[in-house]
Amino acid sequence: MRDKPTGGPARAGVYVDGYNLYYSLRRLGGRRYLWLDLAGLAARLLREDQVLEAVRYFTAPVRRDPGAVTRQRRYLAALECGGALKVVLGRFQEKRMRCRDCGACWRTYEEKQTDVAIATAMVADVALDRVDVVLLISADSDLCAAVHTIREIDAHRGTKTRIVTVFPPGKSSDRLRGVSDAWFPLGEAVIRRCQLPDVVRGGDGSSYRRPSHWS
Repeated sequence: MRDKPTGGPARAGVYVDGYNLYYSLRRLGGRRYLWLDLAGLAARLLREDQVLEAVRYFTAPVRRDPGAVTRQRRYLAALECGGALKVVLGRFQEKRMRCRDCGACWRTYEEKQTDVAIATAMVADVALDRVDVVLLISADSDLCAAVHTIREIDAHRGTKTRIVTVFPPGKSSDRLRGVSDAWFPLGEAVIRRCQLPDVVRGGDGSSYRRPSHWS
């Protein structure tokens, strides 16, 4: 089995599990790290013999909180200004919950489609020979199935895609460690260095300011 590529730098695809990372950042530093430059972060995580081919950020639109909706839309627009990152949106599905003790009912929302979208993107990029390295920022063990599929593709073609898992702060997964070629935790120092400018300007003259709520 030969490693990819046969010459030149290895092409790396970076796949970011949005809510997995978001809740880790909230526990780490409240809201002060939420204005995170994901394309800049992805570039810092690569080795010298790797080149950034694509960065994809998988998340779902916030619901029923106008302030949070505005902040999220501003952040997603700022992320896409440089053109190096693509946002992939899933959805939230409404769920009815009931307390077993008192019988009280309430409505909540469950994120859907994100892990499926990440898995599909990873497998498709490998199958279509777009990347040689998969760098996954997540601790969701459900994504092990996608890694196994990539291994099957490699076995069929006689190639070896390098799988690297980056665990968000405070998170880990024994299963993902077991199927990865390498893994490491995402440290606070690199997160601190990879914040977007307070004002991000787009090529069309638009601008997006860091929410004061995230200071």
